[in-house]
Amino acid sequence: MRILLQRASHASVVVNDETVGKIDLGYLLLVGVGKDDNADTVNKLAKKIANLRLFPNDAGKFDRSLLDVQGGALVVSQFTLFGDARKGNRPSFIDAAPPELAEPLCDVFAERLRELGVQRVEAGRFGAHMDVSLCNDGPVTLWLDSETP
Repeated sequence: MRILLQRASHASVVVNDETVGKIDLGYLLLVGVGKDDNADTVNKLAKKIANLRLFPNDAGKFDRSLLDVQGGALVVSQFTLFGDARKGNRPSFIDAAPPELAEPLCDVFAERLRELGVQRVEAGRFGAHMDVSLCNDGPVTLWLDSETP
C-alpha cells in the first residue's frame, strides 16, 4: 500500500458536480493498493495513520495525533501511486492491485480508521474521475509505504 498523506485544514472530493466527501481539520489520504496487499497491510497503515503525531502542541511541536485533535480523514483511492515511470514516457501500473482487490481494501481501510476512533471518515468514489481539493496545512505531507518500516 502507498499512501500520500496531506494534513489539511479542509478537503473535499467532487464527482460529477456532487460533493461525495468532505472534511475539516484532518488528513487527505490518497491511497494506492498494491497487488500484494491484504487486510494485515490495511490494518497496520490505518493504525499508523490514526496515531501519527503530525499536529502541533501549544509549543508548535508535532505532538498530537488525528485522534487527539478529533480530526477527519478523507480517503481517496489512487492507483496511479503505483505508476512506474523509470522507463519510457508512459508509466506502467503492473504493481497496482486490480479493482476487484483494491476497492474492498480501500473500503476496509476507511472502516478500520472509523473503528480506531477517527471522528469523521469520508471517501471518494472508487474508479470515478474525481476533483480533489484541499488546503494543505503547514504544508505537511508524508509518503507512507507498507514496504518500508
